[in-house]
Amino acid sequence: MKTDTSLPPSDPVLRSDATATRRPQHAIYKPNSRGTGGVVRFELNGYKEAVFVDAAPQSGDRQFDWEAKLTMKWGLSDLGAALSVFQGRQPAAKLFHRSEKSNSACEIVARDDADRSPFLFSLSRQEEDKSVRKIAIPVTHAEAAILEVVLGRAVETLAGW
Repeated sequence: MKTDTSLPPSDPVLRSDATATRRPQHAIYKPNSRGTGGVVRFELNGYKEAVFVDAAPQSGDRQFDWEAKLTMKWGLSDLGAALSVFQGRQPAAKLFHRSEKSNSACEIVARDDADRSPFLFSLSRQEEDKSVRKIAIPVTHAEAAILEVVLGRAVETLAGW
């Protein structure tokens, strides 16, 4: 008996072809009154077998400059590192990706200060000219709980489980 291993064509979460109509994504928006906030968006791309993490700086009142975004491509090991912080297994994760044109870094830190959000997420990029751009946002327990589920589902999907 032959088992059908194809994925349901109506499920964009599981589809790994380029024709999926929608890629699953989740964003955390953090504008502030100083205009120094940002947004971080996580997008599952089964075709490229990765989660793309985009961070954009705040550009106005509740507006973000997506043209100035930073992007990092996460594989399974990166997802595991991020999840380990949100699950309380380690206090921080530092992800570093080097390319010919730039170096990207992501840091997720658990914080003990009761007056601040329990996590800080930052994404930075050092360009060829050595200039550095960085976007950092605080992450609440509620947002971390959602990220734990979303990123866990991405692990399952990318691992083929």
